[in-house]
Amino acid sequence: MVLAPAAWATGLADFTNQPPASHVVDTADLLSRAANTELDKRLEAFGGSDLDARLVTLRRLDYGLSLDGLGQGLLQRWSTPGGPDQLLLLIESQNNSAAVVASEGLAQRLPADVLSSTAISTMGLPLREGARYRQASLDALDRLGAVLQGEADPGPPQLQERLPIETNIPTREETASSNALLWVVVLLVVGTLVPMITWWVFSR
Repeated sequence: MVLAPAAWATGLADFTNQPPASHVVDTADLLSRAANTELDKRLEAFGGSDLDARLVTLRRLDYGLSLDGLGQGLLQRWSTPGGPDQLLLLIESQNNSAAVVASEGLAQRLPADVLSSTAISTMGLPLREGARYRQASLDALDRLGAVLQGEADPGPPQLQERLPIETNIPTREETASSNALLWVVVLLVVGTLVPMITWWVFSR
């Protein structure tokens, strides 16, 4: 249970000394009930009995505290002698930033560069593209799960090339290269001269 209201800045002192019962600690209230349940089951099964994986969300950090620093503090606070290795995914909604930290027992299987890349790129992309908190968490678990199973690191998601939207509005180049202006001038001249000639003919 988290003691501080979600609207306040969050620090290590706002978390209990014992790991919470749920694997999802959504203090920022970012997840729907369905997403919370889905991620809790996914985290509980992640890595089996040898790994305790959790997701922590917060609105903003205490002044001077980094998301990685909070994660490391929670690892120490929630670790138990002889207990499973720990993996924490953290999301801060104020800046849509993420961090991934792991206990020392996972250092060989989950190197620091993989954790950093997962937080910055794998989680960062869906967070920046519309605060997709559920998707960011699932993408991180997919990548880290593959690495833990001995597979090659799939790496961060590739940015999809954004195709231009088709439109009937001509571009500036198309407008410049067209004969539209010439036709406008011709029509204006014809529209002016024809009435004058007609009046002159019938007025004689």
